[in-house]
Formats: sequence, structure tokens, C-alpha cells
Amino acid sequence: MTHSPRLRSKYLLVLLLFLMISTSELYAQNQFGELAEGPYGKLVIQNAMVIPGHGGPPVGPYDIIIEGNMITDMVPFDPVTAERRGDTDRPTGDRTIDATGKYIMPGMIDLHMHLRQEPMPIEYVYYTKLAHGVTTLVPAPDRGLDTAMDEAERSANNEILAPRMFPIWGWGSNTDFDREFLENPENAPEIAEEMMSRGAHVVSVGSLGWNQELLGAVCEAVTEAGGITTYHIPPNTTSVTQAVDAARLGVTMIEHHYAYAESSLDRQVQDYPRDYNYNDENARFRHAGKVWTEANKERLLGEVADSLVAYGVHMLPTRVVYEANRDILRATSLPWHEKYTHQALINWNLPNPAFHGSYHYDWTSDDEFYWSYAFDLWGDLIYEFNKRGGHVSYGTDDNYIWATPGFSNIRELQLLRETGLHTLEVLKAATYNSAITLRQEKLGLVRPGYKADLMIVDGSPLYNLRFMYSFGAVTLDENGEMMRTNGIEHTIKDGVVINNERLMEEVERMVKESKEGIDESNIQNSPFLIEGE
Repeated sequence: MTHSPRLRSKYLLVLLLFLMISTSELYAQNQFGELAEGPYGKLVIQNAMVIPGHGGPPVGPYDIIIEGNMITDMVPFDPVTAERRGDTDRPTGDRTIDATGKYIMPGMIDLHMHLRQEPMPIEYVYYTKLAHGVTTLVPAPDRGLDTAMDEAERSANNEILAPRMFPIWGWGSNTDFDREFLENPENAPEIAEEMMSRGAHVVSVGSLGWNQELLGAVCEAVTEAGGITTYHIPPNTTSVTQAVDAARLGVTMIEHHYAYAESSLDRQVQDYPRDYNYNDENARFRHAGKVWTEANKERLLGEVADSLVAYGVHMLPTRVVYEANRDILRATSLPWHEKYTHQALINWNLPNPAFHGSYHYDWTSDDEFYWSYAFDLWGDLIYEFNKRGGHVSYGTDDNYIWATPGFSNIRELQLLRETGLHTLEVLKAATYNSAITLRQEKLGLVRPGYKADLMIVDGSPLYNLRFMYSFGAVTLDENGEMMRTNGIEHTIKDGVVINNERLMEEVERMVKESKEGIDESNIQNSPFLIEGE
């Protein structure tokens, strides 16, 4: 049976319309009301300056083409390229965003943070993170590992508005192996394979520092199985395993500040007071700062830094979560607490021996001195490590110790800059370096073939990192008049375009609801409240 040319043309037109509708439905199926929309069959971001993520300077302007969740092309429109190319039509798509005067960079990757529990809504954390440019999280399983993995899957499918997630697993989590089997180094490959088959990717080895043979076997097995290891080195095992030991044994990344100063001591252990109790957090954090005053500075910034670089460990400072230790009054009076810090988080932050990280109930000016000294020397170590070619990555450990999610991500950038790293190195740590640490080859760069995890910033972060706060920063316009920038106008995660202004309005609503009917007076702020208000 044959068809006339007119009928065949009609069939082809119907087929073409069907394919167009199907493609549109495929990429526009995830609608989040006024908060976000996408991914799109074709999204075009026009006239954007690009901070690529690998440490190079801004370049542009570009028209960036995104299809689904992938960057597929970047068309340069700088004067020289445009003149050589001649007249050309600007790319168009299902949606076009005018990014004139804006800067695009990769979404940030927070390699260590917390989600905490109810009554703080989990969306509160997701939204504050996204609005501050974080598109990937490595969360501790605060609400249970199964819940964490379910949330990660829902995010991967864009069923929820949240960063992509790689939850932290403990050694042997969600397996049926008993303690004796788990602690036998010979079984590490079998255990690692079983964990990876169940969805693990990031494995905490914080509980294994008491046995170097076991720690080394686990690190090797997890790496061979395709995962990574993360190590919070607790002070109660630094007499066995210090930072250089951990690096030598193959740990992927060392979290926080622990065990660096200890690696440089003139003896095997720090000078603990005779009544020290590790489970007393006030004492634990006091002496975690004070140990830096015992460090052999020359050894720390020389031999220790060299060894860490040579063994290839990645450094994950999370400085922001410890900043309260050097100035508790500053931490408790940050301007965003009233409007954007959830009341549950404030309650957990207030001095209370019953809560982890709430140890400032007997915090002295000497303690703040120890931690100010620690911050300076720790910063010098980060600088020397980076200068020698060491790999600095990025995380916050926030939702503890007055570190409000999202806001802490920008403050962490500032604290890394404080160490002497160039701003481009700081941004590289938060994007490309962290993607390498996480072993995610398609994250961390603005480049065709990479995932469309991006942020569009009103102003250059290279000029001022504070432009990345949701409230922007005060600067001067082209006429020399004061103005406030708009922060990160859009975060794009997996091709989904997020309206960050609306996101922060939703955060504000959640926080306001959390504070309804509560007595705002507490032991921290009561001296400063005005009576009768």
C-alpha cells in the first residue's frame, strides 16, 4: 500500500509534533511551583561570564546550552571571536536566561555536613544549601542511613528539590557481618564490595584508628571497590593514628583539624590535664584547640606538610564550624539568626551538656586565645600544603556550633581565603577539587559534557566572595552609588533552574513558624533584650 506525498507529509508532521511533545514532557516533568522548574529540553543561558572551576580566571561572555541535565555547548561571544566568526544567530531554546553582567560557576560540593533531625524540616537544609550554590552534599546519616539513601535517590530522580547526595556510611553499615568479621583486615575486600553493592560510596573510617593494619586494609578495599574514605580522627586515638599515619595508610580525605598538630609534637601524645575526660565535650574542644600551642611549628609546616602531600591525602578543613571557638559572642549574634536560623538549631546550639557541639557553657578568654592561635597555625598549614601541591577540598560540617546551613558555605570560602589561598584556589577547592575527591568525573567544571550543576551570581565572586550570600553584599554601581547585589540569583541542579529568591522566602516562612509562641530569652541573649518589647 502506498501513500500520496501529501499524506506522507501529514504523517511526518504528526510524528514530529509527537516527538516534540514527548521530549518536552520528558524534561519538564518536574515542577516545583514558583521555587524551580526543569530540566528543559534545551535551556540557554546568554551572555554569561564563566568561572570554569579549575582555578582559571573568568572568561566570556558565553551562551551556554544545556540539554536535560548536561551542558552540551558553550558559544563564545567575546569581541575577537565574534568578529572572526561573523554574524551568527544566538542560540534559542525552551527557556532563555539573560545573564548579562552575571557570573556562572560550578555548583559547590559540600563534602561533610549534617541534616540533623526533627523538628527541623529537612527541606530547610536543602533550601538554604541550594540558595547558596551548593548542588552536592555528603551528609552524615543523622536521620538514619536508610532515610539518607532514600533521600539521595529521590534527589537523583528530581522528585524533591534538593542537592544530589552521597550519604556517609560507617564501616560495615547495612551488612550482616559481625564485629569479629568486620575487624579482621583480611575480610576488608569482601565487606567493601558488599557495601558498594548496597549503594555505599563514602565510607567513614573514624572508628578504626585504634588499629592501623585494619584502617589501611579498609582504605585500600574501599578505594579498589570504587568508593572513598573519610576520616574524622578523634583525639582519643591520635596516640595510635595521627594525620600523617592516616595519609600513609590511604585515607581519601581527612576531615577538620584533628591530628595535624599532634603529628608534629615532640612526644607521642599531647599534654592532657590529669583530670581529662574525652566524653566531656567542654574539655575535649578546649584541648583540641590548645594542642596547637604545643605543636612544633617548624616540623608542622615542613616535614608534616611534605608528608601529607607526598602520600596524596585530601584535606577537608571545615573551618567554619569551629569559628565560634575563637569568638563565641560573634557566633551567637550573626545577623541572619533571627530571620534564617531555625529555632530548633538555635536550641541545639545553646550551651547544654546533653547536646553534641553545645559545649560553650564554660568557655573562657583563654579558650578563645587557644583557638585563635590554632586558626592561625592551622591556616598556615593549609597554605603550605596547598603551595606544595596538596589537594584542598571543601566542606562545612554545618548545622552544629552556630554554623547555619548555606550561610556557612559562603563563610567557609572566606575562611579558606583567610589562610592565604587565592580566591580562585578557594573556588577550585569548593568545586573541581571536591569533585575529584568524590570521584565524580562529570561534576565540578563549567564545560560541555559536564552535569548542569551551576550557579548564576550577581557579581564576580573573584571580586567579593560575599556576593554569594543570599542577601548579596553592598558595593558601588557604575555611577559610584551604593547598592546591594542580589546574591546567587539561580542555582541549577541537574538542569533544574531554581529561583533562589523564592527559596529563601520559603526558608523565612519555616523559620518564622519555628519561632511562634516561644520565649526568645535564653541564657545567651538575656542580658541584651530590651524589656517590654
